[in-house]
Amino acid sequence: MGRHDRLQSVCVFCGSSDAADPQFLAAAGDLGRALAADKLRLVYGGGGVGLMGATARAAHEAGGEVLGIIPTFLVGRERALDTVETIVVTSMHERKQIMFERSDAFVILPGGIGTLEEVVELLSWRRLDLHAKPVVFYNPRGFWQPLFALFQHTVDEQLTPANFMDAWTSVERVEDIVPALHGRPALASPPAEAVTRIT
Repeated sequence: MGRHDRLQSVCVFCGSSDAADPQFLAAAGDLGRALAADKLRLVYGGGGVGLMGATARAAHEAGGEVLGIIPTFLVGRERALDTVETIVVTSMHERKQIMFERSDAFVILPGGIGTLEEVVELLSWRRLDLHAKPVVFYNPRGFWQPLFALFQHTVDEQLTPANFMDAWTSVERVEDIVPALHGRPALASPPAEAVTRIT
């Protein structure tokens, strides 16, 4: 997909815990509505819990197209939504592969170890030039800053090339996510640090 081609589908990686900060859950809902408003299909992990469920329900209720991909063993644990199109697969590897193939861009919301695994694989593939799809981190209160610092540490130790730090964009406001996916600056006069390229 070329840089100027119209995005059609956006994959969201995020936490599946209902115990997450209510502000994170609310932001996930805001993102779902923003994707629907921009006619972007949401591709996500298929569950109905945590930020994952909040994003999908909000997108669906706002009239957006939603595609969930979930492995059989998580259908019950993550309470797969029966209100949206869902593909049930046999493994986590198959889940991630289909999510990748069906998406033109990626958004990373706060999440735990599962989200970290998805992010590291996605960025590793980017590092290997296997894709050039936009990647946007939603970074409220510096949530992802420790991860960015670890990436920078690997650069400083000459284990990762410096240009890897240009592989994603980080935004601090949920309303800046969709503009960042399109490579546009923030729409509304945010603080100067609200949309930052990590360098």
